[in-house]
Amino acid sequence: MRISGWVAGATLAALVAGPAAAKDRVGYQAISAGSLAQAEQTIDAERAIFPTRPELMLNLAAVYARTGRVTQARSLYGQVLDQESVAMDLADGSVQSSHALAQRGLSRLGSTIASR
Repeated sequence: MRISGWVAGATLAALVAGPAAAKDRVGYQAISAGSLAQAEQTIDAERAIFPTRPELMLNLAAVYARTGRVTQARSLYGQVLDQESVAMDLADGSVQSSHALAQRGLSRLGSTIASR
């Protein structure tokens, strides 16, 4: 299974963008425009129908990371890693696995160590 997408700047987001996509169902346009609340709303609506699609989980994790919800982002990246990996075609023409994208997202979250 291949999923078209791209990685945005310093923040990981596997964004699906069909060339003639009339309606953005994965938050691509909203994330690109910096409208993270709109992206989250769009992705949440689509996840109600397709809860395990990796591009939706990766995009939502990116929104969470950009809005300071590191725990939720980490959880979604973990859910992607718990599934079978799928190949994702990126806008630059490269292909990455959903697992590689999730791992990259996790590494960008950094590690949080609790101490007393």
